[in-house]
Amino acid sequence: MPSPAAPGPAGGDAVQVIRLYRSEDKIHPRAVDGFYARWRWAFVALTQIVFYGLPWLNWGERQAVLFDLGARRFYVFGLVLYPQDFVYLTALLMISAFGLFLFTAVAGRLWCGYACPQTVYTEMFMRIEHWFEGDRNARLKLEKSPWNFNKLWRKTAKQVAWIALGLWTGFTFVGYFTPIHVLGGEVLALGLGPWESFWVLFYGFATYGNAGYMREQVCKYMCPYARFQSAMFDRDTLIVSYDPARGEPRGKNALRKKGEARSAEVGDCIDCGLCVQVCPTGIDIRDGLQYECIGCAACIDVCNGVMDKMGTPQGLIRYDTENGLEQRLTRAQRWRRVLRPRVLVYSTVLLVICSALLWNIASRHSFRVDVVRDRASLARLVEDGWIENVYRLQIMNATEAPQRYRIDADGLPGLKLSQATVVEIGPAEARWVAVSLRMPPEAAQQLKPGAHPMHWRISREGDGSGEAVVEKSTFVLPR
Repeated sequence: MPSPAAPGPAGGDAVQVIRLYRSEDKIHPRAVDGFYARWRWAFVALTQIVFYGLPWLNWGERQAVLFDLGARRFYVFGLVLYPQDFVYLTALLMISAFGLFLFTAVAGRLWCGYACPQTVYTEMFMRIEHWFEGDRNARLKLEKSPWNFNKLWRKTAKQVAWIALGLWTGFTFVGYFTPIHVLGGEVLALGLGPWESFWVLFYGFATYGNAGYMREQVCKYMCPYARFQSAMFDRDTLIVSYDPARGEPRGKNALRKKGEARSAEVGDCIDCGLCVQVCPTGIDIRDGLQYECIGCAACIDVCNGVMDKMGTPQGLIRYDTENGLEQRLTRAQRWRRVLRPRVLVYSTVLLVICSALLWNIASRHSFRVDVVRDRASLARLVEDGWIENVYRLQIMNATEAPQRYRIDADGLPGLKLSQATVVEIGPAEARWVAVSLRMPPEAAQQLKPGAHPMHWRISREGDGSGEAVVEKSTFVLPR
């Protein structure tokens, strides 16, 4: 509640302005080196080699990974997928979700700290900022300084590098949907289409804005994971933790020299504040677990460095569990608590989904068939009293070589196709084939009017594999 207004000079009440909203101060994280920082940069390198490199990798005569939306073909190395293979995308999303649940239950927000695109690109943009503007103190000093040539060229060079990285990221993203060699030629010829231009600029601007300016605000206010992560945490989840029993009370040890014995009434924390300065979200880990913590372990690296300088054992800030801190568990004891019910459930579900996906891919046919009845004419009488049904079969060749397919029908007596039953389909091509299926009058008289189940059998010819797809359908007899 606001405090009462103070009386004004003329005997009235003074006007008090209360601001409910304010812009947050920009966080300038301090650069840090250490074991976990090197791991973060290893993941930055790995993820970006994959992201930027995959579109340039060829597989035979085409791009190895290409999502051709216009042709409705999705190429993933040796796989040719159609929109009907949407189940694979569903399985991948389920694997990603349960994988995230599993790793969060075991070790907190490792995804956020090491592999999340927001974290990865923020690290890259901050490194560019560090190159041009210096470390934390130099950047703070530059922010407060008046505009001069030094500040102008540093800020301008940083912006140029940020924009170039954002545009290259947008170009690479679009390269997954338009062959990247074609896309590059269009860019060089200034002939980029409207949709390609829009997505290059949109994705580039999103990368530039999120990683260059919004940074921790995306993690704190926009990402839903920060809000529901607590539902997956328990007291045996490994998280970045400060050991208050060892570190408190803090501050007085700052005066002692390396190797000098400390008094019993003070802790190991010298209250240097470096753990706050290196935090990309600006929190103080010594205040306990906070939803803003992304588990990057920058505070662990810098604190371990301070402990080394003070001649004190490392681990004042470390990966630990709440039970581990309270009960002083050893590392072996903490790991024995990993196999708890929620971890076992997540692991089992993840294993089942992964096994089902791999089995489905391994046993997947090299072609697909969809059967659609001709709704304009379900059944009709033709010459000599024969009854005819018309169907449309879509045969989708999922290989990158031309194939021949034989069409047969069975399940009812006397069924006969009225035209050639062998069709040739080109590489990764889908073709609709109109097929007329007939039944002689004597066979029809033995059946009741209405729809009767039957089967289409489409088999691949020429390779001796005997591969065939059987699709259910119905044959309609008129009244």
